Amino acid sequence: MIMTQANNLVHLNQEKKMENTNQLLEGHSKQYKEMALQTNQYMPLSDADGYGKRTGQCGDTVEMYLKISNDAIEQVGFHIEGCLNTNACANTLAHLALGKPMDDAWNLSSNHIIDYLETLPPHETHCADLACGAFYLALKNAQDIRQKPWMKKYRN
Repeated sequence: MIMTQANNLVHLNQEKKMENTNQLLEGHSKQYKEMALQTNQYMPLSDADGYGKRTGQCGDTVEMYLKISNDAIEQVGFHIEGCLNTNACANTLAHLALGKPMDDAWNLSSNHIIDYLETLPPHETHCADLACGAFYLALKNAQDIRQKPWMKKYRN
């Protein structure tokens, strides 16, 4: 009896979370929904060639990890502590950066993220700025390590 009640509570909790997520996604573009819910790049990369971390005034934090091969971005991973908008922005940046030469990657901007997502609320564009800031720090870190490979050992 107690186990059945516990299972019912878990099921109700899961339904409530799904309902809340659906409400948050209501009215958003297909791209926004995909990027907000996608998790395949939501991971730190071991032995990353570049790492950057930014925390916004809102309290959200984005960490970006880059693997570089032949001066191109081979893999992007990230970790966030933040809202659905920050997740969508970090995922979009990872998607847009993948395969780009490092020199071209510097041209990615918040506007590219906002345009791709189509429905990022105007009062949430700071999430795109936050993702870009962490990405630029990761690019800079990768460049520094390329010039001074010994630095990689001492990165936090």
